[in-house]
Amino acid sequence: MSSYADSLDSRTSDSWLGSIAENPIVQTLGAMLVVSTLTWTSVLVGLSGLFILAPPLLNPPWALVTSVYAHAGPGHLLSNAIIIVLAGSFVAWSTTRLRFHLFFITTGAVAGVAQVLVGGLFGQPTAVLGASGAAFALVGYVLAGNPASAAAFARLRVPPRVLLVVVAVVAGALTIAFSAPGSALIVHLTGAILGLVAGRFQVLRVPSQRR
Repeated sequence: MSSYADSLDSRTSDSWLGSIAENPIVQTLGAMLVVSTLTWTSVLVGLSGLFILAPPLLNPPWALVTSVYAHAGPGHLLSNAIIIVLAGSFVAWSTTRLRFHLFFITTGAVAGVAQVLVGGLFGQPTAVLGASGAAFALVGYVLAGNPASAAAFARLRVPPRVLLVVVAVVAGALTIAFSAPGSALIVHLTGAILGLVAGRFQVLRVPSQRR
């Protein structure tokens, strides 16, 4: 199994257009644009629930995935797209397209479900849409999965309990620092935690094949 970077190296004869189309970041941004446009259109005709995650969960079931790509407006879409391009590029370079997309969908969906469930616990039904949970997961992965962080953890030999506290503190700091007023804080916090844990254990890393 090879990473996205390896696949580029092995297909130098392909056109630039084909290489761009196969980039998982480009594919993700394209899906976000398409689903967001469908969401805005559905709102105009009174069918907004088709793409937004809201209680009761899994009604409709596909909203668990579509809500990750759907956005409330162009500004919301652009802000998440910038984070995904910046952080996601580092992640995509060292993993496969399939793993990248599964990571993006899974972290985004789990973060959205967390927001809905927490809102329900406090009697505040919450509807969620947007890729911010997945975006924060990508940022967390970059922070915890880079060689410097891995070397620091290995040298310090951080106990599991202390590691949990560190993850919680860093995730909280990311949430506070990069969350706009009125945004879904539980989504951001959950995404950051998932990304930090995944980065710590290098779950997306794919060993390069010998060439």
